[in-house]
Amino acid sequence: MPYVITAVLLAGVVWLVSGPLRQGRAGRAAKDQFLPELLRRSDLEAARDAKYREIRDAELDHETGKLSDADYAAIDATLRSEAISVLRELDALGADGPDDSPGPRDELLSDG
Repeated sequence: MPYVITAVLLAGVVWLVSGPLRQGRAGRAAKDQFLPELLRRSDLEAARDAKYREIRDAELDHETGKLSDADYAAIDATLRSEAISVLRELDALGADGPDDSPGPRDELLSDG
């Protein structure tokens, strides 16, 4: 009886581990088709987060007096327009998921 249980468990492990090999070329081709979009989305999300940080840094510099009102207004307008263009590119890709919740994106769009 222990040999039967061991053989069944071993067969299950072999089947599970060999899954990607059994998938074949069609499965890999389907994955490769979406890879560029996933990479582009990842790059855009990183750019979005960087713009948010730059906006926060500019706000902090303005609050601490490192930036004059005129300089802050120019920098803020530029950063927000760049952030909005990144957000529009993400929307064009069909960005969905947790990023659809209200957040800094809504503030950017309302101020821009």
